[in-house]
Amino acid sequence: MAKPPAKTNARNGTDTRQHILQAALKLFADGGYAATSIQQIVDGAKVSKPALYYHFADKAGLYQALVDRAHDERYQLMQDAARRGKTVAEKLVEVVAAVFDFAVRNRELMRLAFATAFAAPGEMPQQSLCREKGRRNFEFIRSLIAEGQASGELDQQFASEELAMGVYGPLITYVMVGVILAGCQLDRRAAERVVALFLQGAAVAAKPCRKARLRSAHK
Repeated sequence: MAKPPAKTNARNGTDTRQHILQAALKLFADGGYAATSIQQIVDGAKVSKPALYYHFADKAGLYQALVDRAHDERYQLMQDAARRGKTVAEKLVEVVAAVFDFAVRNRELMRLAFATAFAAPGEMPQQSLCREKGRRNFEFIRSLIAEGQASGELDQQFASEELAMGVYGPLITYVMVGVILAGCQLDRRAAERVVALFLQGAAVAAKPCRKARLRSAHK
């Protein structure tokens, strides 16, 4: 009997890997890393243990593949989104909107990423690169801020890292709340508001008459 075409075999292998990842994602997100067994994963994916070990060396490698996806896909989306903007403000809106969209479409994956980031020592695989990749994504935001400072769009009296925290902090907070509370809207309008708050601040400008009284009081 003729062997199946190589492309068919490759596609089947990719499908099996995705089934394993999806089953593991649900189990890890619901029960945690330590409480999830290889047997539960193969049962959930409806594959054999040899099939799982063909694609992943162990449970830690499987978990790392999911963590990598959570960070790497977002990083690529952030880069693609930034190219759609002309000004730094536009780039930031595109980036934040892209991250919000990713979070909405991948709630379980984001729960996993946050669980890894805040896990106590020993709760997750030692080789997990969550913090390093999280820092890389933050550095991309910082590079956009530095670009805005160089072009004169953003104030140079603050360090680029300080200003980046003004965007990245609310971004992560919105995503965390959005993942926990299904009713929280993570859409483009929310992205525009996050960037507007960063660029404009929340302080109410003093009225002219008030400013005048303050000046006269100090004379």
